[in-house]
Order: sequence, then C-alpha cells, then structure tokens
Amino acid sequence: MLFRHRPSNTVSLALQGGGAHGAFTWGVLDALLEDGRLSFDGVSGTSAGAMNAVVLASGLLQGGRDGARAALERFWHAVAASAPAELPFNQGDEASAGMSAGIRMMLQWARNFSPEQLNPFDVDPLRDLLNAQIDFDHLRASCPVKLFVAATHANTGKLRLFSAAEMSAAAVLASACLPSLHRAIEIDGEPYWDGAYSANPAVFPLFYDCAARDILLVLLSPLLHGETPHSADEIRARSLDLAFNSTFLREMRMFAHAREYAGNSLLPRGRLERRLQRTHFHLIEADELLSQLASETRLTPSLTFVNMLRDQGRARTKAWLAAHYSALGRRSSVNIGKMFY
Repeated sequence: MLFRHRPSNTVSLALQGGGAHGAFTWGVLDALLEDGRLSFDGVSGTSAGAMNAVVLASGLLQGGRDGARAALERFWHAVAASAPAELPFNQGDEASAGMSAGIRMMLQWARNFSPEQLNPFDVDPLRDLLNAQIDFDHLRASCPVKLFVAATHANTGKLRLFSAAEMSAAAVLASACLPSLHRAIEIDGEPYWDGAYSANPAVFPLFYDCAARDILLVLLSPLLHGETPHSADEIRARSLDLAFNSTFLREMRMFAHAREYAGNSLLPRGRLERRLQRTHFHLIEADELLSQLASETRLTPSLTFVNMLRDQGRARTKAWLAAHYSALGRRSSVNIGKMFY
C-alpha cells in the first residue's frame, strides 16, 4: 500500500460508466485540465468512464494537458460521428420520442436474439476507433497516471481490474461490453462483460495503490431516482440501473463505515486507520440533468447531445472548483456517511 504524501493539488479520479452520458465526464475532465491547478495520481474507470480514463491518460502522455483535452474532444466527436441519428435531449419523453426507428428496433431485437445472431461478424466501430486514436504500446510502457479499468468475468462475476501495464483496446471494450448487445470480450482465453456489474467504478485501488489523499468521484447514475417505474420498459431500465450501481454503493458504504469506526476507536491508530482518516472524498454529479433523460439516450451519442453534456460537465466542474478547491488536502467536500448510508 502506497501511503506517501502528495501535494494538496493532486487528486485521484473515479469515473463512472453511462454510455453516451460519459460525455458529461468529458466536460468535467476538460474543465479540470483547462483550470490547470490539479494533477492526477490515479484514474479508475468503468465502461464510458474507462474510455475517458484511457483517452485522458493517452492524451497526457502525448501532449500534456492540451494534448489530453484535444484527445478527449477527438474521441467523443468520433463516437458522435458513428451515431445513427440526431435526437432531442430536453426531457425523457422527448428524447425517447425522437429516437430513430433503427435504435428502437435494435433494442427490441436485443431482447430476443443473442449478440452472435445480431452481429455474426462481430463488427464494432469502437474497437477501430480506440486502436486508431490510442497507441496502447506506448501507454503500457509509459502511462503518466496509475490506471485502473474494471471488467466483470462473465462466468464468475468477479471483478477484473486491468492496470496500465495490461491496457489494450480489448480491456476497454470488455469494460463496456453490454452482454445483450455485444458478445463477451475474450482476454487470455477468459470472457468478460461490462465492468459495471462488479464495480462502477472501483474506488479501492485509488485508496490502496495511490498516494493522493483526495478522491474525486464523477457520477453519471443518479443516487436518487424519480418516480417508481410501472411499465415493463421502465422497470427493466431501472433494474439495470440498480444492478450497475449496487457494487459502487456498497463500496462507498464500506468506506463511510470504516472511517466512522476508525474515528471512534480508543486504541492507537495504525497505518490503515490513519489512511482512512486522511482520505478526502469529493463529488461532481448531474443527478437532476441525467435523471430526466431516457435510458436509451445512453446509446445515441449524437454530436449535439455529447456537446450539450460536455458543456454541462464543464459548468458543474467550474462551480465545484469555485466552491471546493480550498478543501483539497484538508477535508472532504461531501459527507459520504450521509450520502451512502
């Protein structure tokens, strides 16, 4: 465990998955890079969070902060260019109504056919995009941050964390592999599905393997949903949301409980207890925005849509920096006990 001290302007990032909604995280990262006061120790990501993490690391390696900003913009614009259609993004009903017939048909087929039947030739534009934009050999050899990408073993449910030394397009694709839409990604003969089933994202490697005292959580899944779902489609979407968020909620509850337990102990504090007390948590999220969007919008990354989310992410981050930058290195800016208990 690396408990070395880092300056107060060094943070580790935990980036949640959420499909096209990951463009919000692009905006968060863009604003942090533009601000320039923070450096990054570790970055842990799942699904779209994994893509943002890997593109961020690759961009930093190739061209520093400006290179990372350019890499993220290039990546998300390329993702948007592969989208089948533009759709509105104001409210959930409008977004759903504006969805192309092709996307609706694909989602319906995915409930009745396997990925092998839907896509027998295993065509995946994202694979080509990742290989075209990221030099994985260079990243494995000289990654500028501690990198953690989560995937789920399809036959055991166990979490597999890929480090920078193991990073590849396959690892990133495994982290984002929705089993209803894509066949399992095989790595070293083992099958993997979306990392959100086991960690969305994994926070513990930022605690145990990174030195930064501050961990910034960037969340895309609402911590509080709106009305209870009633229709079959609404129930199916909510069930998936809850499944993808349960491991993260459990992990953060563990951190909150462990910090409280360590703080109440009358015995001399050991290294782990001191680390728990010195770790500060921070949060950037967009509950009220993303909770209004239909779940299907995660699959439709039009240019208008991703640019809107980027702008929202930038605005939220600038507000967070103005309100909480002074807390870094000194205290948490979010009470994880109240939030996750």
